[in-house]
Amino acid sequence: MANNVRELHSKTSDTEKITINLGYVDLGQVDLMVQEGFYSNRTDFIRTAIRNQLERHADVVKQSTARKSLDLGLRNFSREDLEEARRAGEMLHINVLGLATIAHDVTPDLARATIASISVLGALHATPAVKAALADRTR
Repeated sequence: MANNVRELHSKTSDTEKITINLGYVDLGQVDLMVQEGFYSNRTDFIRTAIRNQLERHADVVKQSTARKSLDLGLRNFSREDLEEARRAGEMLHINVLGLATIAHDVTPDLARATIASISVLGALHATPAVKAALADRTR
């Protein structure tokens, strides 16, 4: 019976929690906009404001992404990917704008043997041991 139980939602989220500090007047204005029904909550207001700014500066982001050779979006590195790089004698230079994930079954030794550098603008998901092993290679 337990064999047919399936997880409906992934345990990993597609968002990252951040904390910001706002002045009381700014916060009050956000709350007023929510109260007046323009936004469903504070988070909705803040996400909309951020998206509007990113859209406003989309050309700069696009140019910088190309200039810095960044992979845009979600980039996953599995144990198999890293083992293949090791067999080929390659060292990876990871440059991601978005989310970079190093699989949970990647050992710190395998990460150090195959990742020469890692730069992530956004979030890096990896085990604490792998993050520690790559600390001197993280920009």
